[in-house]
Amino acid sequence: MSLQTGERGTIKPQAHFDAGDDAVALRKAIEGLGTKEKTLIDILTHRSSAQRQLICEAYVEATGRTLVDDLRGDTSGDLEALLVALATPPAAFDCHEVMRAMKVSFTHKINNNILLDNGKRDENTTVDTEKAKEDAKTLYDAGEKKWGTDESKFVDILCQRSVPQLRQTLVEYKNISGKTLQQSIEGEMTGELEELLVAIVKCVKSMPTYFAERLHESMKGGGTDESSLNRIMVSRSEIDLLDIRAEFKKLYEYSLHSAIKSDLSGVLGDCVEAICGGDD
Repeated sequence: MSLQTGERGTIKPQAHFDAGDDAVALRKAIEGLGTKEKTLIDILTHRSSAQRQLICEAYVEATGRTLVDDLRGDTSGDLEALLVALATPPAAFDCHEVMRAMKVSFTHKINNNILLDNGKRDENTTVDTEKAKEDAKTLYDAGEKKWGTDESKFVDILCQRSVPQLRQTLVEYKNISGKTLQQSIEGEMTGELEELLVAIVKCVKSMPTYFAERLHESMKGGGTDESSLNRIMVSRSEIDLLDIRAEFKKLYEYSLHSAIKSDLSGVLGDCVEAICGGDD
């Protein structure tokens, strides 16, 4: 499930881009009397990640300081976290989020073998139907068919097979079991490992639907989970946020933009809305 820049993002490269001009504007916004958040938001949410990195380089040349350090010094709270995320290289941001998530200890549930971050997922797009049938039977034998679940078999297959291959495996599993693989995982497992494997299955079925559900979850109830909201909005903004917006509206019958507008206020709301783009 490699994350690559796609055509379905809401943030596109800015035409007539000049990193030096943007660096100067950001410097004035930060060094002036009172930080001008609108300028920070307008620039950082309307430049591609590659352009933002060029701005960061120009900013260091102009000031001798990093843009990330200055954003941390002149903004605060959730707005700071969001702007810093936008100014951070995508790979570094992903690494930071993975390390933060791993502070929640679930490694013992997969025998200290955190296959998820070993980069072992097959990227081959060719589907082997016989292999999918074999994997489906292995999963069935490791779960539904036996007393007690062999969790390692689920981890091995779900964390190593390619996405197209897993999609076929889901079909073959339903043929064997009569249940979906997600239903079997939810019935056979509990806790963090269950959540982790269900998330993988959901992503295999539809990445936009999964993230639409996560965004809805982050904004429902008594308070907003800004950390999850910000992470998804930034990480998917140049990949498939347009598709996530469409799935959100299909699932909940109101737009993601309107949900953000009603849930967040002030400059943080303005920043997230700018990443989200138009109101579908």
